[in-house]
Amino acid sequence: MTNHTVHTQFSGRLVFVGFGSIGRGVLPLILRHIGGLTSDRITIVTADEAGIGCAADFGVKYVVQPIKPDNYRAVLEPLLGPGDFLLNLSVDVSSIELVKFARERGALYLDTCIEPWAGGYVDTAVDPAARSNYAMRHAALQLRHDGADTASHPTAVLTHGANPGLVSHFLKQALLNIARDTGVEAGEPTSREDWANLAHKLGVKVVHVAERDTQVPSIPKKVGEFVNTWSVDGFISEGSQPAELGWGTHEKSLPPDGRTHNFGTGAAIYLMQPGAATKVRTWAPKAGHIHGFLITHSEAISISDYYTVRDGEQVVYRPTCHYSYHPSDSAVMSIHEFAGRNWRDQPEKRILLNEILPGGMDELGVLVAGHAKNAYWYGSQLSIDEARELAPYNNATSLQVTVAVLSGMVWAIENPQRGLVEPDEMDYKRNLEICLPYLGKVVGEYTDWNPLVDRARLFPEELDTSDPWQFKNVRV
Repeated sequence: MTNHTVHTQFSGRLVFVGFGSIGRGVLPLILRHIGGLTSDRITIVTADEAGIGCAADFGVKYVVQPIKPDNYRAVLEPLLGPGDFLLNLSVDVSSIELVKFARERGALYLDTCIEPWAGGYVDTAVDPAARSNYAMRHAALQLRHDGADTASHPTAVLTHGANPGLVSHFLKQALLNIARDTGVEAGEPTSREDWANLAHKLGVKVVHVAERDTQVPSIPKKVGEFVNTWSVDGFISEGSQPAELGWGTHEKSLPPDGRTHNFGTGAAIYLMQPGAATKVRTWAPKAGHIHGFLITHSEAISISDYYTVRDGEQVVYRPTCHYSYHPSDSAVMSIHEFAGRNWRDQPEKRILLNEILPGGMDELGVLVAGHAKNAYWYGSQLSIDEARELAPYNNATSLQVTVAVLSGMVWAIENPQRGLVEPDEMDYKRNLEICLPYLGKVVGEYTDWNPLVDRARLFPEELDTSDPWQFKNVRV
């Protein structure tokens, strides 16, 4: 590990809450690239023994203790104090409560999504809007307005994995590339307003987070088993939430099952069905035209919000943004079976790591469309073979996440008093600098594809041919 770049120094303690596939994959990266942090100052607190072997490999203390509303303070208080770091990679643990707790303790914080306590994603006793990422993000951002989030408070980075997280940095680079190639003066954007005005000037209508995972297991999926290349519980949770998307000003009509929110910025809508039951059309260079699941993700909301242009209180411009995810074929079969069980978990769950065959990849990027050159995809094409060479305990999917967790941690350590921060508000150059060596081939490619290409071959459809990038054309 002595041949790797040390990006920053850290003298505090590090506490993991949760140690699934992402926790195991990021631990070796942290020890490689964050100087001064030794194994004896790292503690893992998690709900089961699944990762105990990885922890033992690196000499890290491993505590099996599920974190719940009635015990999180007692468990974590002895482990966390001023100058320490709380890395939340758990499921079923409230992100908002851990953000507040870390702030009280004077510790830095990072998570990869905004989690509720167990059952919060699927609580049918509340309105679907209350189970949305829009609502959870709104509640988290309210911490900025409770009188406690000032420059004197430690940095808490919300939702910084691959997506949400890394894709927000991809988007900024993509916008600059498009501006360069279309002759639009971009300058050096430094503020939210600068970036929003650039997207507006370019004519960007939609941003798809377009991902295709082609990794294949050597042991096929069995009936009654959910197989995935990253957290099974995480995928089940977000796939069970309402489908959500940032809602752009170019959209002419709300979907029949679309609903708006009566609070917050109004940057997003939700559909009255789960994301794992909703498909959308998108494109990626290797995959070509694909149908992906419209899985709710925080970046769909934060990107649309961040790139909003206002004239006073009036919204002048906002892009539509959503995730379009075609997971591994094993995961697709798992989702179909999960839905067929009326959204009840399969009895067996398997995260693919060592049993992945050579040759597959995870192609993850942003498709930025509606501008003068139609559409531009920018992102990572990382193969399983490259991932195995680059870092232990990772596959192609996890490495795109874990290196973004690392970069977010480095940024937080370097910017320790920024309060609550979303990926869109961070330094994209610094994050990309850290991530790029682990992302395989990073490419930008223009395409003539749009959602109307090769349509109506079998049956006539009601399409808006005047604007290919209307959501009604994108939705399957």
